[in-house]
Amino acid sequence: MLNIEKEIEERVAFIEKILVESKADGLVFGNSGGKDSALVGILCKKACKNTLGVIMPCETRRNYAEDKEDAIKVAEKFSIQTRIVDLKGIKHALVSAVEETSTLTPGAKANINPRLRMTVLYSIALSENRLVVGTGNKSEGYMGYFTKWGDGAYDLNPISDLTVTEIYELLRYLGAPEIIISKAPSAALFDGQTDEGEMGIKYSDLDRYIKGESVGEELTELISKAHQRSEHKRKGPFNYQPKGE
Repeated sequence: MLNIEKEIEERVAFIEKILVESKADGLVFGNSGGKDSALVGILCKKACKNTLGVIMPCETRRNYAEDKEDAIKVAEKFSIQTRIVDLKGIKHALVSAVEETSTLTPGAKANINPRLRMTVLYSIALSENRLVVGTGNKSEGYMGYFTKWGDGAYDLNPISDLTVTEIYELLRYLGAPEIIISKAPSAALFDGQTDEGEMGIKYSDLDRYIKGESVGEELTELISKAHQRSEHKRKGPFNYQPKGE
């Protein structure tokens, strides 16, 4: 059982500590309109008044409709500074340029979206002396359900140890808009996509497994295979090491 007040206090203190040590002037995160970015935004604002949430729609109808609206609701309720950067044109231009010489798979095209968002966040961070704050949770991390060098790239992450179940607990305590808690989690990389549908497992079952509970042979095998297959995402690049060093 989480001690929610303590969890919030310690995460805010963690953010404050990194800010001081880094001599940064502020924070920036991608405000997707989802549960994780909502919690990160709230925690960051508690730690630093100069917190910026960037809404970055890119292609899907959901990006331009409910996700954008929900992101704005969170920002307005918790007084988080907001900017909107439309990435649709950039995405199309990039795909067009690459496909002059290469054929991109649907997966490769979909993963361009979070990598473009990473580029936007780091461009703003470098220009304004901010730190980029990650929004990935423990459940996604265990399954490798994130984009390498996309949403997996950041300077600090105050929620990486929390399961989705715990994310919802904190959001309810903090008074996040109900729509953030009730809607189906989705990376919105393509229309109709949901996290649970793409992974083939409910977050509630995944979180039970992570906590050491039994979820049956079929789900255990699914989780184990996904974890092994995505191990490279949780490790740094391979670097040559001379023998004897």
